[in-house]
Order: sequence, then structure tokens, then C-alpha cells
Amino acid sequence: MDGNFSSNDISAVVDADRKHVWHHLIQHKPFETGEPRIIVEGKGMLVWDQNGKEHLDAVSGGVWTVNVGYGRESIADVVRDQLAKLNYFAGSAGSIPGALFAEKLLSKMPGMTRCYYANSGSEANEKAFKLVRQIAAKRYGGKKHKILYRDRDYHGTTITALSATGQDERAAQYGPFTPGFVRVPHCLEYRKHEQDGAPAENYGEWAANQIEEVILREGPETVGALCLEPITAGGGVITPPDGYWERVQEICTKYDILLHIDEVVCGVGRTGTWFGYQHYGIKPDMVTMAKGVASGYAAISCLVTTEEVFDMFKDDPSDPMSYFRDISTFGGCTAGPAAALENMRIIEDENLLENTTAMGEYMLDNLHALADKHPIIGQVRGKGLFLGCELVADRTTREPANEKIAQAIVGDCMQQGVIIGATNRSLPGKNNTLCFSPALIATKDDIDNITNAVDAAITRATA
Repeated sequence: MDGNFSSNDISAVVDADRKHVWHHLIQHKPFETGEPRIIVEGKGMLVWDQNGKEHLDAVSGGVWTVNVGYGRESIADVVRDQLAKLNYFAGSAGSIPGALFAEKLLSKMPGMTRCYYANSGSEANEKAFKLVRQIAAKRYGGKKHKILYRDRDYHGTTITALSATGQDERAAQYGPFTPGFVRVPHCLEYRKHEQDGAPAENYGEWAANQIEEVILREGPETVGALCLEPITAGGGVITPPDGYWERVQEICTKYDILLHIDEVVCGVGRTGTWFGYQHYGIKPDMVTMAKGVASGYAAISCLVTTEEVFDMFKDDPSDPMSYFRDISTFGGCTAGPAAALENMRIIEDENLLENTTAMGEYMLDNLHALADKHPIIGQVRGKGLFLGCELVADRTTREPANEKIAQAIVGDCMQQGVIIGATNRSLPGKNNTLCFSPALIATKDDIDNITNAVDAAITRATA
């Protein structure tokens, strides 16, 4: 730490925070007698709180965002320089960083050609949903408007994004929701025993076929899009089973359904490829992204489409209602694409995709070793530096562990100076997965420190 805050200064900050800031995803009653946590500084994989305590961050800013680590002065420099030159102009016009980042980004996404800027993952997904609805209105008399989403997946915090959430606790108390969103079953093979008719073999293909059954029930002529995470994030870090994505692609093609891949978490290196879907040979029609696009150094999200989707909005220039009549105010900020360009340069120059793959495999080995030691770990899963451990009360029945145990392990790690995550207000009775997403710069020492902390925490929590 550089000592910018004196003890008097920081006490005033803590007091101001306690009195005036409404934090995310947290109950504030304890702050009436205790202190909120304030993160003062970050460098590399480390952050320091208001008391000077050092923490190793294994969740990249709490929500899978700071992909290239803290304290990147080169990103701060390009953002400063860009803001001094031009901070903003509405997206109805272009900007230099906007054009250059779109070109760079799309060079990593064969088959995708157009980039629409916004400022959050929720908003990017809203744009995709609006595209589907406008295409339905323009081409299908409004009929092909339904959007399918998957159990356990999550696509954002707005009311319409919550209409597409497969996490019931996230959506609870926020309805009524936007009509026309239809849930399809999850593809978590570890819990296939909870799904009627799930086979012992070829589960992936079977799970995809459940989507087709929903399409046939709803009527293919009413379904416009299927929105899926390539690897489910907050619903339990779920990697797709073999055969799943190939069958999903076939189904979308068969019924003329747009395939929308939500890469808000997985995008820009998190799984060891530029995008999570690229592990599976998928050809999406739309891809949304946010968190790691600029590693949290500036707010930016993107909706990327094929040229075929883009062309649907310029086919009749004589119709004043034919183009995409949408705007994102802060999608016009230039800091986002400027930071994103430098973020991509860092990932390339420092070979962070390769590091993510290698360190991900190393961390998987460590977590499997923990599973061998601790019966509470039912399954380890994930890809790259995007990993999870599902906790169970019984390995034979796979009964989920009480979420209080998961939270106790998270709290114990925090006391040790290691920040990990767990599924949080996502799935009733199944908030039982520990979540890990260290920055793409992680080393073997970092991984060892994370898993050693988890080992000690589980030992105490299960004693």
C-alpha cells in the first residue's frame, strides 16, 4: 500500500460509507454495529482493506471481472489520454477507440462482424432480446418472439433480464416479469438423477433434446431465440456435457432459432480461449460480453452479431421503423473501448490465454486433491480459471450441503486473507458451490495459497 489514507481519513471514509452507501448483494443490518469492508488498493492479485489487511483475490473483484489483475498503469494511461482527447459522444456517431476495438475484438471471433456498445452485461443482453423482438415484428408478424433460457443460467439484473434467469432466488420478489420467456432444463450431469428420464449414457445429447421438446411444446413458429451461457456461472459453474453443444446447434438450425451466447462471465480469456463458446465449435448468431472486456478499468459491454443479423436492420431504408431504434447513453463513452484495447494487448503480449489454461489445469488438480481428502466435495468442475466445487452432505445421495457451510468456508478463507466465492441467493437449497476465478495472471504459488486456504477452511467447517 502507498499510504494515501491516514487513520483519521479512513475512519471518516468508513463512517461515510456506513451512513450513505447501499452495497450490492449484502444485508446491511450488521453495519449498524460493525464496519463495512472497504477495498483501498489493489496490485496484481492482491487487494488491501481499510485496516491494511492484505487479501489474495481469487474472484477477480468479487464477480469475475478483473481478468488482468490490479494496478495496470498502462490501462490507466490510455484511458486518461483518451478522456483528455474525447471522453464521449453518443453512439449515433463513431469514435477512434470504438472502431479500433471493434475491429480487434471481431478478429478473435470468426463469423461475427458487428459490435454494438453498451455499459453492462444486463444491458447488452437487453439489446439482444430487443433484436429478437424487432425481428419477430418485422418478419414474422410478431409471432416468433419467444426467448428460451436455461435453468440455472443468469443473464442480468434488470426486470427483463431477470425474466430470463434460471435462478429462482435471484428473481424472487421482483415479478411480474416480461412475458415471452420460457425456461428449458439445465445440463448439469452431476444432478441428472433429479431429472426424470435422464439416461445413464449420452446425457449431453439427451439434455439438449429437452430443449427441442420445449420448442415443440411452445411451437417452433413462436420461438425466436435461445439464450445460453457457454459455461453456467452463478448457477454452479457448470461445464456442458459431451454432445450437448453439437445437438443444441442442430436444433437451432432446424427450427430457425437465433443462438444467443451470453459470454458476460466467460468472455475475454476467462476459460483459456478468447470466448467460452470457442471450446465447443459453436456458431452463434449473437454474443454478449461485459466483465472482463476491460478488466473493470472502465465500464463497457458489447453485443456482437453476424452480418446476417445486422442486415435485417437495413433491408428497407424507406421504412423509418426498420432500423434498430435503440441507444445506450454510456455506450458512447470512449474510455471503455480504449481500456479494452489495452486489455487485449496485455492478454496477447503476456500470453495470458496460455497461462489461464496451464494454471486452470494446475488448480483443477489441486481441487481434485482436496476432493480426495474431504468427502464434503461432491464434484470439481470448470474450465480455465473458472472453477467450482459443489459441496454435498452425502456423496452417495448427492444431497446438497447446507449453504451455511459454504458461507462458513468463504468466511474462514477471508479471515485467512484469501477471497473466494460461493453461489449466493441463486438456487433454493442449492447455494452449495464454492466458486473460483482468479485473475489470468495467477501463478502456481497463488493457486497453492488459494487451495491451501480452502483446505484449512473445510477442515475447520467439517470438524
